[in-house]
Amino acid sequence: MGAISDTVIRRIHAMPKVELHIHLEGSTTPAMLFHLHERNGLPPPAESPEALAEQFRFRDFSDFVDMYLVILNAIRTADDFAYLVYELGRDRARQNILYSEVTVTPYAHIWMDKGLAPEDIIEGLEEGRRRVREEFRVELRWIVDIPRSLPEPAATWTADWAIAWQDRGVVALGLGGPEAGYPPEHFAHAFARARAAGLHSAPHAGETAGPSSVWGALHALAAERIGHGVRAVEDPLLLAYLREHQIPLEVNPTSNVQLQVYPSLEQHPFPHLWRMGLYLTVNSDDPPLFHTTLTEEYIRLVQTFGFTWEDVTRWVHNAARAAFLDPVEKDALVQRIATGISSLE
Repeated sequence: MGAISDTVIRRIHAMPKVELHIHLEGSTTPAMLFHLHERNGLPPPAESPEALAEQFRFRDFSDFVDMYLVILNAIRTADDFAYLVYELGRDRARQNILYSEVTVTPYAHIWMDKGLAPEDIIEGLEEGRRRVREEFRVELRWIVDIPRSLPEPAATWTADWAIAWQDRGVVALGLGGPEAGYPPEHFAHAFARARAAGLHSAPHAGETAGPSSVWGALHALAAERIGHGVRAVEDPLLLAYLREHQIPLEVNPTSNVQLQVYPSLEQHPFPHLWRMGLYLTVNSDDPPLFHTTLTEEYIRLVQTFGFTWEDVTRWVHNAARAAFLDPVEKDALVQRIATGISSLE
């Protein structure tokens, strides 16, 4: 493990940041989950928040999904969504994350038949987003995720829901859940529908499945960014394609280790992908579940692989330039990032 200076650590904490891959439901802390259970009259999920935090350790992706379902079940009202968004915004402000694209999976909440109406979800999201903007000067947008493993109408319903709420901050259609048995090609119709309506394409691929999943996302879904994508390292032709076309990968190093995509951070392919010239961004995925933050992801990469401050600033700029914002908003974000980083130097 390489040394990292106190100066670089202070700069990483203080620098303005952008995050493109974080799940709203997966941003629920043990204390927040306890609060949701209490306010909705549900049995406590564990003896205490501290005991629950110990359960946030996963043997594999299936084990992780089981805990995710516990979180989903606790979210029952529009106010619950507003609460989650507000607390996420507070965390963004604490880490100086100016802008985030947050993945939400509305159909999973409808499928669980908790009494939520589709309108409740967007009303809660929008109320939280408004408060976050006003109180923290943090901007959020939504990536609406198709849950792969749920049957139709999950894909079509999600695409239509995302299209309907573009004026409420929805910028892209995503695709999440277990990749095995649910290749991207199965969802081409939903992505075509969303793209025709003006939404971006940002599916998960190349996490728990290999290069074929990434190829499928690129060809069948016209992916503009790839959530994870790290297993592209197994296919030299795919690496060359990603480098040539500079398709951003939303890399989540600690998540990949926690879910046993790689046995340790030291064996993660991030430095190889970076040396190859791929377009990488750094993200935290489901930070409380993986005992991390975006800030800690940056620090761990520098500590483990000896990256420089210049590398760190390039990752931040990569994220800002890959954001699904209109040109005026993107230019303003890039300028805020540049100004903030310059002030630290």
